[in-house]
Amino acid sequence: MADPMRVRAAENGGVVDVKILMKHDMETGQRKDANGKTIPAWHIQNVTVVCNGKEVFQAQFGTAVSKDPFLNFKFKGGAKGDKVTVTWVDNRGDKRTDEATIS
Repeated sequence: MADPMRVRAAENGGVVDVKILMKHDMETGQRKDANGKTIPAWHIQNVTVVCNGKEVFQAQFGTAVSKDPFLNFKFKGGAKGDKVTVTWVDNRGDKRTDEATIS
């Protein structure tokens, strides 16, 4: 299982600001190791964020996203105390889900 994500969510004036730091190597499949063998591609493909049972953000990543991606977005409709759940799935089928409470 991957390392936990750092998720922060803060509400201000009816808008929730979400910041996510995802721990992932994000290999492109184009680099070579010390022996000259190609390192297989391994990257996050889908990111989904849910608040109150409603999807508020969805993204598709590819090989061009750097290691340990940082994501920041805003949405309306959340309130202090609500839970924000973030899930990613990579091209190997690994999955990680973490959540934060809106402050």
